[in-house]
Amino acid sequence: MFSYILFDLDGTLTDPREGITKSVQYALDKMGIHESDLTALEHFIGPPLYDEFRRCYRFDDAQAKQAVAFYRERFSAVGWRENILFDGVADLLQALRDAGKKVAIASSKPTVFVERILHLFEIDRFFDAISGATLDGTIGTKSQVVEQALDMLQVDDRDAAVLVGDRMHDAEGARENGIPCVGVTFGFGGLQELHAAGADVIVSSMKELQEVLLR
Repeated sequence: MFSYILFDLDGTLTDPREGITKSVQYALDKMGIHESDLTALEHFIGPPLYDEFRRCYRFDDAQAKQAVAFYRERFSAVGWRENILFDGVADLLQALRDAGKKVAIASSKPTVFVERILHLFEIDRFFDAISGATLDGTIGTKSQVVEQALDMLQVDDRDAAVLVGDRMHDAEGARENGIPCVGVTFGFGGLQELHAAGADVIVSSMKELQEVLLR
């Protein structure tokens, strides 16, 4: 059914909760905002950081950019390693490769960090393309990184492509590029968010996900 499989990273293949929330906490502290509850910062997992800083803290453009810079100070040093690969990911990726699928990452995380994380978990070999955000912000939305991934894979027939993700931004980015989205509930969005965002299929396990992608 699908020849091209695009994956979100955070909350879809890995659990980046510790690294992201602690780096957001660090950035906010530098901005004079003290947040002791890391769970209150989990909404930063998935969407572009700049947008989330503006939305949640009413930062202007300069403040949001400064907050992102502070975030990256910590994340680039230690935060990117504070991550856990979900059980079953390597087996899923191997099954897709064995089936002849073309596989890519489409993440709003900067490409440099995506590459480090994939290498850390020794799964970089499974990907034909890695599409992430640029550090200067010229490419950063989910729609942009999905479009970039499709271009990298040279996808002509968009009916043959699908995006797998855990947040509403994934469903929206897929729709804006004319491809379906498979939502996963073991990430950070949950069933209600994915359903409201219009995910075409929603699964709750790696086993279910593999069944959908290999139909």
